[in-house]
Amino acid sequence: LWSNSLVTLTEIALGFGLTVLSAIPLGLVIALSPLAKQILYPPLMFLQLVPKIAVAPLFLVWLGFGIESKVLLTLLMTFFPLLLASISGFQILDTRLLYLTQSMGASWWQTFRYLRIPAALPVIFSGVKTSATIAATAAIVAEFVGANKGLGFVLLRSTGTMDIELTFAVLVV
Repeated sequence: LWSNSLVTLTEIALGFGLTVLSAIPLGLVIALSPLAKQILYPPLMFLQLVPKIAVAPLFLVWLGFGIESKVLLTLLMTFFPLLLASISGFQILDTRLLYLTQSMGASWWQTFRYLRIPAALPVIFSGVKTSATIAATAAIVAEFVGANKGLGFVLLRSTGTMDIELTFAVLVV
């Protein structure tokens, strides 16, 4: 179980890490730029409609049975909750506060650092929490679709051989 846990944890960490590195900055761009919102938001929401589990076999065909397909599925399943939370968080700020900081002579960077980020963090962290929960499920489901190691692989194998003890051990881990 230890070596398979490390495989699954690596997939979770890489997929979720890529989500954090891409969704939060993209959420900031979409929230602050009307042009970016018009150009990027519709295709992203269309992509959100695609059932991710149904796309998993395509990732196996395109990327093989290695870690890349599992990381990509984890990224895809965790990206949208964090993106939407980031957009909401960066837009949550009351415009009167922005006018107040402008009237006091604050620069764009000062307003961003001292006002916009602290206001957005609770909503963004809520999205991080939701995405982190989904990341574990996404990695295990990706291993269900096609893997030769990882907790999802062990779980699928143990249920197939009716090894109930191993199944419960994997669920506990």
